[in-house]
Amino acid sequence: MATGKPAAAKKMSKTQLIAELAEATGKNKKEVTQFMDGLTEIAYRETKKNGEFTLPGFGKLVKAHRKARMVRNPQTGEQKKSPAKTVIKFRIAKAAKDAVLGAAKK
Repeated sequence: MATGKPAAAKKMSKTQLIAELAEATGKNKKEVTQFMDGLTEIAYRETKKNGEFTLPGFGKLVKAHRKARMVRNPQTGEQKKSPAKTVIKFRIAKAAKDAVLGAAKK
C-alpha cells in the first residue's frame, strides 16, 4: 500500500564506506580500515586534550560546557534541575553544507 512518501534510502555501513574508499583511493581495505581507525583515535584524543578537532572541509568536533538548567519530563510534566556537564558537539563546515545543500543564494 503506497503512503505517498518516498522510500527511505539505506544508510551506508562502515563496511560499505571502507570498500568505496578502497576503490576510490586504490588502497586495500585493510589500509583504509587502519586509516579510519587512526583518524578516529586522533579526533577523540585531540578533542579531549584541546577541546576541538577540525577535519577541513567536513566539520569540527567541539567539547562544550552546558550550564545547569531546568528540564521537564514530557510524559509526567515533572520539572527537575539538570546538573552542569560537558558535551560533545559537531559543527558542519560551510564547504560541506554547500556541497550537500547547494550554495546559498543571495
